[in-house]
Amino acid sequence: MAEPWATLGIDLLVEPTGPGLRRGLTDALREAARSGRLAPGTRLPSSRALAADLGIARNTVADAYADLVAEGWLTARQGSGTRVAEREVVPPSGTAPHPRALTRPAYDLRPGSPDLASFPRAEWLKAARRALTAAPYQALDYGDPRGRPELRAALAGYLSRARGVRADPERIVVCGGFAHGLKLLGTVLRARGARTVAVESYGLDAHWRILAGCGLDTVPLPFDRLGTDPGESAAAEAVLLTPAHQFPMGVPLHRDRRAAVVDWARRTGGLVLEDDYDGEFRYDRQPVGALQGLDPDRVVYLGTASKSLAPGLRLAWMVLPPGLAEEAAAAKGGVDTCGALDQLTLAEFLASAAYDRHVRATRLRYRRRRDALVAAVAARAPEARVTGIAAGLHVLLRLPPGTEQSVVQAAHWRGLALHGLARYSNPAAPAEPVDALVVGYGTPPDHAWSGALDALCAVLPG
Repeated sequence: MAEPWATLGIDLLVEPTGPGLRRGLTDALREAARSGRLAPGTRLPSSRALAADLGIARNTVADAYADLVAEGWLTARQGSGTRVAEREVVPPSGTAPHPRALTRPAYDLRPGSPDLASFPRAEWLKAARRALTAAPYQALDYGDPRGRPELRAALAGYLSRARGVRADPERIVVCGGFAHGLKLLGTVLRARGARTVAVESYGLDAHWRILAGCGLDTVPLPFDRLGTDPGESAAAEAVLLTPAHQFPMGVPLHRDRRAAVVDWARRTGGLVLEDDYDGEFRYDRQPVGALQGLDPDRVVYLGTASKSLAPGLRLAWMVLPPGLAEEAAAAKGGVDTCGALDQLTLAEFLASAAYDRHVRATRLRYRRRRDALVAAVAARAPEARVTGIAAGLHVLLRLPPGTEQSVVQAAHWRGLALHGLARYSNPAAPAEPVDALVVGYGTPPDHAWSGALDALCAVLPG
C-alpha cells in the first residue's frame, strides 16, 4: 500500500546541479525562485515527498529548505507548509514587459455575445452529472470525428422540431464554433475545386478572412429592403447567407429570394451555407424556418450554442448534404476535436428539455430589453430610428447622415463599447454608405441594462 504522502504530495520539477546534493538542490531551488519560475506564494512539496521523488535522503531536502528559509527565499509555517517567499521577481534581461491590461468598458453594447450572467449553471451541472454517470468508458476515448453520437442524435431531433431542419445524425458534424465549421467547409470546397464564395455585403470580416485563408475568393452580393440579392452569384460555387436574421442589418431573407437561392444551387450544383446564428430568438411571431428545409441536398446548415448558451463552450454543428459529412470529418484530421464531456452534457441538456426552457426564458428577457431600447430611443433620441427588431440579439440604429463616427467616438469617451455599421460593411460592395449603429442588447447583465441604455441615449443625436 502506498504511503499517504506519495499520493497527497505535489509535483515539482527541480534538477540539483553542482557538487554535493544539498548544495545542488539549494542552488536549483534558489534560481527557480529568483527567476520567477516558482512564483511567490507557491507551495513546495514536503521534504519527505520531494526526497522520495528525487531519490535522495529526506534530511538533504530538509537542510536545503532550512538554508533557503534562512536566506529569505522560502517561508515555513506550521500548517501552511513551505512556500516561496513574497518578494519582487526581477525578470531576466531582454524579457519584454507584460502589456498593461486593457481597460474594460463601463457598458458593452457590442453585438455577438449573449448575457453570460444568465448561463444556466445549476441546470448545466445537473446535466453534466447525469451525462457523466450514464456515459460508457469508451466515451472518454478518441471518438468519431463527426462528434459524439449522443449529441448528434439529440441535435437531429431538436433541429427538426424547432428549426425545421431535415437532419440525419449521420450527416451532422460537431465542430468547435461557427468559425471552425466555416474553415472546414472552406477546406472541403477548395479541395473540390471551388474558387469563389459569394457573401453578403454586410457581415463579419472574420468570416471573409477564413474563406480567403482556405484559398477562396469572396464576392459581395447586393443588399436592399428584401435582404441579400442572390441573383449575382452565378460565378460562385457557394453562397454564405444569414437568411433567418441578416447580420447586421436585421432583416429576414424575402421568401422569393429564399426560393431563388435554392433554385440557383439546384441549377448550378452549388452549395448554400446557411448561418443560423440566432435562429431561436424571434419575438413578434413564429421563427423563420431554416432554409435547409427547402433542399437538404444543396444547403449546409450551421448552428451554434454561442448565442443561446455561451461562446466559451466552443460547440457548433453542421447538417451536411450526402457525402459532404465524410469530407468535413476528414478535414478535421480524422479525430473528434471537441470535448466529449461537453458534448455529452449538451446532449443531455437537449434531451431533458432544459435547453428549451433556457431558450424560452432568455427569449422573454431579451424581448423586454429590446422593447425598453426601442421605447427609450423613441422618447429621448427622435433623430435615430430603430430597425431589425423582430429577432436576434441586436438592433440596427439608423442615424442622421454623417454622424456615425462622432457617435462611436463619443461613446468611447463615456466608456460605452459600441460598433458602427461601417465596421461590418464589405469594402468591395458597391453600396451607398449608411450611418447606423449595430447595438447588441444581449451582453449586459440585467443589473447593468438600465445604465447601458442611459449611456446609449446620452450619445445619440438629439
